[in-house]
Amino acid sequence: MPTPQNTRTLRFVLLTFFSLIILYKIYSSSYDTRHSNLDTSRIAVEQIQYTNDRPNLSSNEDSSAAGKDIATFPTNSLLGGRANATFVTLARNSDIWEIAKSIRHVEDRFNRKFNYDWVFLNDKPFDEQFRKVTSSLVSGKAKYGLIPPEHWSFPDHIDQKKAQKVREDMAAKGVIYGDSVSYRHMCRFESGFFFQHELMKEYEYYWRVEPSIELYCDIDYDVFKFMKVNNKKYGFTLSLYEYIETIPTLWASTKNFIKEHPEHIAQDNAMKFLSDNDGADYNRCHFWSNFEVGNLDFWRGQAYTDFFNKLDQDGGFFYERWGDAPVHSIGASLLLSKDELHFFDDIGYYHVPFTHCPTSEDDRLKLKCSCEPKKNFDWKGYSCTSRYFEMMGKQRPIGYEKQMD
Repeated sequence: MPTPQNTRTLRFVLLTFFSLIILYKIYSSSYDTRHSNLDTSRIAVEQIQYTNDRPNLSSNEDSSAAGKDIATFPTNSLLGGRANATFVTLARNSDIWEIAKSIRHVEDRFNRKFNYDWVFLNDKPFDEQFRKVTSSLVSGKAKYGLIPPEHWSFPDHIDQKKAQKVREDMAAKGVIYGDSVSYRHMCRFESGFFFQHELMKEYEYYWRVEPSIELYCDIDYDVFKFMKVNNKKYGFTLSLYEYIETIPTLWASTKNFIKEHPEHIAQDNAMKFLSDNDGADYNRCHFWSNFEVGNLDFWRGQAYTDFFNKLDQDGGFFYERWGDAPVHSIGASLLLSKDELHFFDDIGYYHVPFTHCPTSEDDRLKLKCSCEPKKNFDWKGYSCTSRYFEMMGKQRPIGYEKQMD
């Protein structure tokens, strides 16, 4: 007669046996080790795509790409490979948390799908915290560059006492950034030197991103490839009028340049965006350059080089307060064909205090936009976007009346 101890042992053995049978049935029915209908050609194509598209993980003290997920490109971006492009940001170490917000917007809405590089430039060395935080946020390679002193200083021909008197007068009049030396260095650098920086030389296209910006809509196509395929050289989202107090002689310098270099002026240019009387006067319209996507070879070309050198020699960056936005806008509008300009209506964008929100409700829903339509600046009185549409012979989109003043 079995003892109680033997009975418990027998029960344990039987329970274990039946448990193993049940587990076998479960796993054998849910995991099939036979790879039926395996498409080996597709695996080969996907492997080639991955190899070609993944970031270069080679060690570089100015680059950070390790540990990033490799995003699959949308189908319409695979043909012809990626563009040779980068984001570029001018920032200080103290801007770290505001630029971190900007990066998250750009990565979440666009770059997590494409993994483009990001170049950060500063007139002072970036500290460890800035590098550590930004490199962890970008999906491509992060590169950090120091601006050469000659690109962030007064040229030899500038009269320092005259420039100081101008700053004092502007401060007394309450002109925004009127008394700032660093702001003038920034405007001159963005106007004539950012595209010459050593870290930018390898790229053909750029997208400028500043601290504290927001992107409101999904961008599911490759913006840089769009520019290249469609021969676009300069793209914008917002346009407005410049403060006349900051540029009283900018147009006079521009007209002198036109007389000196008629060979540089494009035949089918965008003069009508800049002037209401065939170039006699400047209407102060400009593309807001805190967002711009452009072709670096255009800025590096002889036409724009001559234009910038003329303006730089005239001294208006320091004797007045010429901004890079009107300088870029005038250069692009006169030296390019108007068909080489592009309005990115589908990129919802914010930089204090203005918002660009796609006018069409269908577009906003399709692109998963989070912007408030009535805040769209495009059709309000201080915007120049209506002038751009008139120049291009385009009808304003349906619903624009609801977004006017």
